[in-house]
Amino acid sequence: MTRVQELLRDARTLPGESAIRDAEILLCHCLGKPRSWLYTWPEAEISGADLEKYHALLARRSRGEPVAYLTGRREFWSLDLRVNPSTLIPRPETETLVAWALELPLAAEAAVLDLGTGTGAIALALAQENPRWQVTGVDRCDAAVELARHNAVANGLPAVELQCSDWFQQLPGRRFQLIVSNPPYIEAGDPHLSLGDVRHEPRSALVAQDDGLADLAHIVTAAPAHLAEDGWLLLEHGHEQGARVRQLLQDRGFSGVQTRCDLAGLERVSGGLWRAQ
Repeated sequence: MTRVQELLRDARTLPGESAIRDAEILLCHCLGKPRSWLYTWPEAEISGADLEKYHALLARRSRGEPVAYLTGRREFWSLDLRVNPSTLIPRPETETLVAWALELPLAAEAAVLDLGTGTGAIALALAQENPRWQVTGVDRCDAAVELARHNAVANGLPAVELQCSDWFQQLPGRRFQLIVSNPPYIEAGDPHLSLGDVRHEPRSALVAQDDGLADLAHIVTAAPAHLAEDGWLLLEHGHEQGARVRQLLQDRGFSGVQTRCDLAGLERVSGGLWRAQ
């Protein structure tokens, strides 16, 4: 048997600044306990299958596997989402996009589209905050759509429409008051792709051609055909891409183009309003 406080000391074997928190999450996952329990009962002894499972997960984390993939869960905008290696892991930066979308003066029953929905994080967060919005999420990956559908039901949001589509391909003739997306925007040669959790996430959901701008440019070009009059387009992008994304939007004819920063003060989401030409 080994005490809780001794097990948490094993965090020193883990990579990164979040080592202690990672160890706590993994131990709680194995025990089925909240993190507060660890500090209420630091002398509690752990043995058997729980101990073996914890050591196995700790070893995998020490090799760089993301905590979210090890536990199969990630919280986003108060949602409890299942995650797996078929999708990106939802990140706090993306909540910047959600917060901006919720500020927009949309109709009570606005049609909203989330392109490349992955786990469904953005679509479900918007639907949770505005139950009357008609939210659709699409992804070209069948496994991602299946995962998003599970998350919709698990979070009590079964009305969200989730389907397979390569961007707008399966949405002919449909128009929306708001289109949002967190598309691939990392350049293929970016050294960060070989670091941290990103190493284990699907490359197709991370990397785009043309210095990371190809998918962003495609969405900006195609979106007006699917936006209602005075509809909005909001796009997450890399923190050094703000100026180029704003230029893409302005060149396409969007008005009121602006960029929002994430909690770290980095340019993270750009968008604009579409008025029919």
